[in-house]
Amino acid sequence: MTRLSFPTVLVAAALPLVAPKGAPDVRATAHGPVIPRDSDRTGPEGSAGVADPSSSDSNGAPRDDGPDLLLRDFKPRSMLKVPAHEVERAAFPAVDVHNHVNDARGGDPPVPVPELLARMDRLNLRRIVILTGRWGEALQRVVDRMVKPHPDRFTVFTEPDWSRIDEPAFGEAMAAQVRDAFARGARGLKVLKSLGLVVRDRTGRLVTVDDPRLDPMWAECGKLGIPVSIHTADPDAFFEPLDATNERWDELGEHPDWSFHGPKFPPKRALLDARNRVFARHPRTTFIALHVANHPEDLDDVETVLDRYPNVVVETGARHAELGRQPRRARAFFLKYPDRILFGTDAAPDEAMYRNWFRFLETADEAFDYWNSPGQGRWTISGLELPKDVLERVYAKNAERVIPASAGAAAPR
Repeated sequence: MTRLSFPTVLVAAALPLVAPKGAPDVRATAHGPVIPRDSDRTGPEGSAGVADPSSSDSNGAPRDDGPDLLLRDFKPRSMLKVPAHEVERAAFPAVDVHNHVNDARGGDPPVPVPELLARMDRLNLRRIVILTGRWGEALQRVVDRMVKPHPDRFTVFTEPDWSRIDEPAFGEAMAAQVRDAFARGARGLKVLKSLGLVVRDRTGRLVTVDDPRLDPMWAECGKLGIPVSIHTADPDAFFEPLDATNERWDELGEHPDWSFHGPKFPPKRALLDARNRVFARHPRTTFIALHVANHPEDLDDVETVLDRYPNVVVETGARHAELGRQPRRARAFFLKYPDRILFGTDAAPDEAMYRNWFRFLETADEAFDYWNSPGQGRWTISGLELPKDVLERVYAKNAERVIPASAGAAAPR
């Protein structure tokens, strides 16, 4: 029988073979990096020639720890016997305010529209908001394919064109681009996390989220009555060293470019503060702070944002792993701000993914895997069992209030 001993677990082969500074000693093997057994460690207890008690049993006989195991292959099956409720359809017709299906960037395989509509009907999903619509003719193609034939089911947002950042009147140019996008059918502006982390002007300086050159663009959205969905920063762990203490080791090992640790990047707090200054400067513009204002690890901080800026709402995209590991705190947050939270997924429109979200929001189930686990961390989540009136607002009513309907769409029932 194979026995698993945690000191013998191997880290995934996809991770760098050179350990980050301060990380545990790691040896490379043909199978990938290996966390050494206690008997391999150096130091007072593990030095050569010194017996290591962990390498033998109580009788002094050599201990057989069984075969090593790659961490990525460690998939424990829970022995918990707890209630499980599968939720096939959302309790209310839902609006997913954060999706990229069939968008202008083409990052994911397209889903045929009839198949997508059939999935939505099975799930009780009323509308999907496609955030990454770009601008100009690329935006027009999304409008023509998705929105015009199905104005009740799809909404598209536009985006800034950062390639024009060095134009003398960049803000005014982006305001004009937003007006053109609105005329074409866009009903909001999406700002990716590249603002503040990647976008630079010709001097080589990062363009900050609160750069005054952007003020005309933010203001134009307020004049048109369309929201700004803004993604600023990323999970706290992405700004921490990639070492044995990083709770998103698996995820960052698969996507090392998602790490923003080090002097090349601003601290997360500086990014969020810059974003908040934009909220303050543009009280007539509605901002959807994506990913639970990108601070679900600290809901006290998110509450401060919502209390201070009445023009801000948040959405849930790709963060039920964070919310679900603190279900009591998260439930209190939803009950305190039922009119300020919008349902979003930020995931490909897989039916099982949506049903995992429905289970999280609607049931009191405990210790179940979040969708795509353990991608964001090796923990389970528990359901919030939100009251019906809160669910109805989170699923749809808040989105209907914040995001204008596409041209030709019928009034919400």
